[in-house]
Amino acid sequence: MQFSDAEDTLEDLPPSSKFIYKELTREGSMTLKGITEATLLGSRTARYGLEKLEEAGLVESAPAIHDGRQTCYSIRTRSMGDDRMGYPERLLVSPESARDMLSKFEADDPEFRLVEVSSTYDDGHIPGAVALDPQRDFSEAGSRTVPSRERLATILGERGITPDSTVVLYSDGVNEFAAFVYWVLKHYRHRDVRLLDGGKQYWTENDYRTTEREPDVTPVEYDVQPPNDQIRAYRDDVQDALSTDVTLVDVRSPEEYRGETSVPARASGHIPRTVNVEWTSVVQDSGRFEHRSALEQPFLEEDIDGENGIILYCNVGERSALVWFALSELLGYPHVQNYDGSWSEWGNLVDAPVESPRRSETDPGGWQAIGEIFVPIYHIRVANPVILSFPKETEVHAVYLRSVWTIYWCSVRELGAR
Repeated sequence: MQFSDAEDTLEDLPPSSKFIYKELTREGSMTLKGITEATLLGSRTARYGLEKLEEAGLVESAPAIHDGRQTCYSIRTRSMGDDRMGYPERLLVSPESARDMLSKFEADDPEFRLVEVSSTYDDGHIPGAVALDPQRDFSEAGSRTVPSRERLATILGERGITPDSTVVLYSDGVNEFAAFVYWVLKHYRHRDVRLLDGGKQYWTENDYRTTEREPDVTPVEYDVQPPNDQIRAYRDDVQDALSTDVTLVDVRSPEEYRGETSVPARASGHIPRTVNVEWTSVVQDSGRFEHRSALEQPFLEEDIDGENGIILYCNVGERSALVWFALSELLGYPHVQNYDGSWSEWGNLVDAPVESPRRSETDPGGWQAIGEIFVPIYHIRVANPVILSFPKETEVHAVYLRSVWTIYWCSVRELGAR
């Protein structure tokens, strides 16, 4: 069911049903106990509200995954046709549903905000969409980054987004930029955020309406909540995972995984014990997500069930955010984290373990990597003292030389002390 239709249906239901529907939209699947605690409704009132929602076709129930004695309620999935299994509109909005909502997106109403995450917004966008530039708003020193609470409050407030706004995100490509922003908003506990299935690619290829007109938006105040680090992995989490049963998944291309292509780091290859599942496997050529069975298939083939946790990475956390959305949100895998530092961080660490056909199995990312930096421009003779001889015709920037010299000597001291 499209969420525009759901609103019309809710108008005829009792207040208890509306309270429950709102909480299910925010939280996803909930037990009766969770619903009564969240809404402060009595058990009988909550049951009555759920009964009316089920009769209206807005809510469905199923045994709880971790306790079959309990029943979980969730927003009813929509029928997607073409033998596709539906995904909840509270997560993934169909292009048809978004088209029907254009009048609400075009109105300056903070209840609904459509956001294009791209650098090509001025070339044409969906009517009513506000712009968010990933290069400007989510980058620092040339790398993708998670903004601070203060910075995010400014970004969202300037675009008329409140903590209660329903935010629908899309981007060009196959929605990887939008998925990254979705993950950031979830990291900061925004209640209702969704992706437009297919993104800008599907929208334009199917001749849906676009415009170059920028909507008028009234700025608001946004109070950003403390982050939820359960969905974010840091460098230490990845290091710890190397000695546990946590599954590490590299979602880059096989060529990047094997270290055969250039990457934004000093080292190429992958983190040890990593499984390679390419990010493009979760979407169709049209840009829309695969149906449920096809979506899960590449992970089942690698025996990835998520029982002990999953950490995903790519180069800067965008492609892995798209796979995080597929696993955590669409398939419901528990304990899935996105390592947004990804290879741009790990591949630049001097002493981080790296696997690649180009590297020796015992190289921890130290000696060989240092040699890779020095060899192209000068000869190294390790003696006492160390003598560096440069070709006369080679011009070396002083700042670069000092940086490389510091890296070399720090590594010599650290590795020599072992």
